[in-house]
Amino acid sequence: MQGSRFAFGPFVLDPEAGTLTRNDVPVAAGYRGLKLLAAFVARPGEILSKAELMDAAWPGTAVEEGNLTVQIAQLRKLLGSDDEWIVTVPRVGYRFSGIVEQRDNAQRKPLSLPGKPSIAVLPFVNISNDPEQESFADGLTEDLITDLSRVSGLFVIARNSAFAYKGKATDVRAIAQDLGVRYLLEGSARRAAGRVRINAQLVDAVSGEQLWAERFDRSFEDVFAVQDEVTAKIVEALLGRLRAPQPRNRPKNAEAYDLCMRARKLMDDSPQMAREVHLMLARAVSLDPDYAEAYRWLAMNHWMGWVHWGGPTEENRNVALDMARKAVAIDPANAGCRWVLAYLLAYERDFEGAEAEFAKAIELDPNEADTWMALSDIAVLAGQVEKGLDHIRRAFRLNPFPTSGYYLTLGQAQYAARDYEAAIETLRRDETYRTSSRRFLAASLAQLGRLDEARAEVELFLIGNPHFTISHWVATEPFRDDATLEHFVEGFRKAGLPG
Repeated sequence: MQGSRFAFGPFVLDPEAGTLTRNDVPVAAGYRGLKLLAAFVARPGEILSKAELMDAAWPGTAVEEGNLTVQIAQLRKLLGSDDEWIVTVPRVGYRFSGIVEQRDNAQRKPLSLPGKPSIAVLPFVNISNDPEQESFADGLTEDLITDLSRVSGLFVIARNSAFAYKGKATDVRAIAQDLGVRYLLEGSARRAAGRVRINAQLVDAVSGEQLWAERFDRSFEDVFAVQDEVTAKIVEALLGRLRAPQPRNRPKNAEAYDLCMRARKLMDDSPQMAREVHLMLARAVSLDPDYAEAYRWLAMNHWMGWVHWGGPTEENRNVALDMARKAVAIDPANAGCRWVLAYLLAYERDFEGAEAEFAKAIELDPNEADTWMALSDIAVLAGQVEKGLDHIRRAFRLNPFPTSGYYLTLGQAQYAARDYEAAIETLRRDETYRTSSRRFLAASLAQLGRLDEARAEVELFLIGNPHFTISHWVATEPFRDDATLEHFVEGFRKAGLPG
């Protein structure tokens, strides 16, 4: 099995790299699910007992059988069928029924590289004895991604895709192929007793050559200066010139920094998680009133409550916009703050202001995948469906293993394009299925006449979003095209969503 991949249907699983693709597009599968899938494809047609499968996914750990049931159900949704691939053998276990082709990794077709130096920053390893310092190592990784991403001469993979490799063995060539980049930055970090030790190395994944490596041992107060130095050295190695990054707004409080990093990981499209995120970000702002990133994400947190969950519209809407404007005022060179403000301005129907802020965000950071995702949403609601699809495809190229919102945005664009089958496939993916994307899934099913399935999705959607109404959604979404608006309303009504 070493160095092999397994192909079945449109899927290819690489157990060693921990990746799954469907028609050459990365699928964001969970760690346990990939372990189970690897066990299945290694022995196709054989009955695997529940004990064997639990040992494959949870080696050396005693777990309840219900955990296996949940993982199997999620894996089936991910593969797009209830029982086509994984068949239940009552009272015994499960059997993989697909035809599996084993392939040598040497035959892997490399992804085409961008026309400029391309790089991914792998998650820095926390080498301290304190697991609480994990957020510091993650924050260091994210900051380096942000700094490099702002260099117009580079193509930089987004944080979510880089973090798909967290905790996994590093095979630089396989990872570079999966992400479609030539260079990888990897390293480790340790923070203790007011000091930080950072090791970093830049590798050419094609030749295997180490282009640059250095160790930094500084006081914690100097950590951001270290980040600037690392960024400048990488730019010099890749572009042949030493370039210090533009000044960024840096946090003055370590706890506020940690809270913001933790909140970002929890940001999704569910109202339950959003409340926890709100508490973290509010605390970060109180600890560091001049920290732009905290205001940026707090703005999005308020916006989600306004648009999707039927909260106090006027209050959340005004607070969201105020927070976004404050973030830009504190850090006008932050592309992330700019696109958030642009997005909220579009929802205020200030389309001229939104376009100006989106343009500024792209000028500051053409690699910011979230900008392209937000642009896709706004373009689709304006009736520019093909442009919306182009934008979300660009977002996926920069961020091949994204958060649930990318799949929601893609599914929405596919629904608008009347490609209902594709929308259903997208919106049933495990990484987005449990979010409020179910409203678009229900509409897609309803348009195909699959009304029982549509109503089941509506019922599940309303459990998490009990205040949702079509009228509230229409009132808050920045539609600029009547035909597109009516198309969405038609699907919602057919599915049985409340008016």
